[in-house]
Amino acid sequence: MAMELPFIIIGGVLIGGGSGYLVDRWLHSSPAFTLILGLIGFAGGVWEILKLLSREEKKEENGDNGR
Repeated sequence: MAMELPFIIIGGVLIGGGSGYLVDRWLHSSPAFTLILGLIGFAGGVWEILKLLSREEKKEENGDNGR
């Protein structure tokens, strides 16, 4: 599980920033959408990690550690 956590954040930033870059290119605007959607992607990645860690903590509390 520890190996997938960085990929979640990086994936969120890449997807959000990439989408923002495409919107900026389409609208011929400054990198505003790249920054905004990149930050939203980062926040989404952090949110997903917190949900994943909370789920794992509940499994450990219940004694079901997947072994």
